[in-house]
Amino acid sequence: MITLDLLLPSIYHLQRTGTVGSLQVCALDSGPLQALKTDEGMRQAFPGQSFTAHPPENEDPKKKFPALYKEVLASMAPRQAVVVAMPDQFHYEVVMEALRNEQHVLCVKPLVLRYQHALEVEKLAYDKGLFVGIEYHKRFDRRALLARRHYELGHFGEFVMGEAKMIEPYYYRSSNFQNWFTCDKTDPFVYVGCHYVDLVQFITGLKPAQISVSGVKGRFPNGNEGYMWANGRVIYENGAILSVIDGLGYPDDGAGSNEQCLTMFCEGQGKSGMIAHDDQFRGVEHSYLKSGIGCAGSIFNYINPDFFRLVPWEGAGYRPAGYGFDSVAAILGMAQRIEAEVAGLPGPAAMVRRRELLKEVDAKGIIATPANSSTNELVVEAARLSILNNGRMARISYGEDAHVELAH
Repeated sequence: MITLDLLLPSIYHLQRTGTVGSLQVCALDSGPLQALKTDEGMRQAFPGQSFTAHPPENEDPKKKFPALYKEVLASMAPRQAVVVAMPDQFHYEVVMEALRNEQHVLCVKPLVLRYQHALEVEKLAYDKGLFVGIEYHKRFDRRALLARRHYELGHFGEFVMGEAKMIEPYYYRSSNFQNWFTCDKTDPFVYVGCHYVDLVQFITGLKPAQISVSGVKGRFPNGNEGYMWANGRVIYENGAILSVIDGLGYPDDGAGSNEQCLTMFCEGQGKSGMIAHDDQFRGVEHSYLKSGIGCAGSIFNYINPDFFRLVPWEGAGYRPAGYGFDSVAAILGMAQRIEAEVAGLPGPAAMVRRRELLKEVDAKGIIATPANSSTNELVVEAARLSILNNGRMARISYGEDAHVELAH
């Protein structure tokens, strides 16, 4: 879904503007590739654009190709870009394979599910002078950037209490989620709650210290059991507390495509400050003549024009607009910038400059990288440890031997 809804249309537009060249898309089988190639909305927005499918889109969709991505990566010229968009538990092996094949990487969040794996990705990328960007697109929401600036300037005070919510549509349960979103693999807090945990640290700079997550289980249509709902409590290093509610259950006939919001209260000298983002209500309402046009098929929609929309422009078809596109463009643009700045430099000098640029983007902290966002992997580990132990509090220890453990 993220490939159709965000990644491929963003990359198609970057192909139009010269950042991206030829495209190859690899999948486990031909079914998703057929769907991408025949989607009417994509054809309208990007006339004449397509990609090379692996396996070919006319292959029997029942035939599986679990290792085909390795052949595709091995066949690529070095220092291109690989976009990793698949179930969370496969990120590590695919990202590492891409790096071993000398490729820059854009990976959907979370990067990996273990902190040690994040360190391995960071080290291999740095050793090879390759860029890994993690697609935490909420960092590019102008609301978040504005909040970060004012927080840095001390205009809110210090964060002490907050709540966040992200409830994804019910129809996710009938998608490929039912094959991988099982209790032993992930849960709604890890899958979407990580957006807001990352965002609070992005705004405040505060590290999570303790996490408790409780879940409510249910059955997918294929019978697999998964956590359909999750409630998390994140305690930060300064004692601040964030409550996070997540789930796969926003009504398909609801007026919004999902429900999401963030409220943060801060303490100042003799007064308090507040940050409130009501992210499902962006001041736009549409009522269509028939269902299937807007979000989740509902006729009346609360439209979010800020995340990702296809809009008219001066060229052919439509172009993407919103912070989702900005995030993809920034990550792939950074990979392109690195290659442009080292072009013509001798090998040792090129590697020095590559590493300088990697450290620069790490320090800037706008694009999420393994170096500046690996606390998210500790959060994921702590959350999984907690939810699998009936919501017991898990503690994060930082330093050279960073790890998580159940609190006594």
